[in-house]
Amino acid sequence: MAKKIAIIEDDLAISTMYQLKFQSEGYDVETAANGKIGLELCEKMNPDIVLLDLMMPEMTGEEMLVAMRKTPWGKNTKVIILTNMGEQEVPEKVKQLEVTSVILKADMTPRQVAEVVKGVLK
Repeated sequence: MAKKIAIIEDDLAISTMYQLKFQSEGYDVETAANGKIGLELCEKMNPDIVLLDLMMPEMTGEEMLVAMRKTPWGKNTKVIILTNMGEQEVPEKVKQLEVTSVILKADMTPRQVAEVVKGVLK
């Protein structure tokens, strides 16, 4: 059975680009445009990994991550923060919520991000 990836990202172009990349690699991929929708999606989907943007409308990635970690299904779900913030700008609270990795979008190609995800999902 294919591994499931949830991409929570408000930029449609970025979300679509990663969705297509991961689908071409054989993953089952769902997307959401903000943390509120993302939280609902993840609860239904129970993904193996979540790629999570921090700066989003309605509910930020940080707020979503806090809420997710309080649930039985989201307590141990692997999360990669995919952001344009530098690592120093990522709130300490986010790092304390057991994120697997923080990736600066501008520094990595979709292929490189896919390699990181593959390594995490082994």
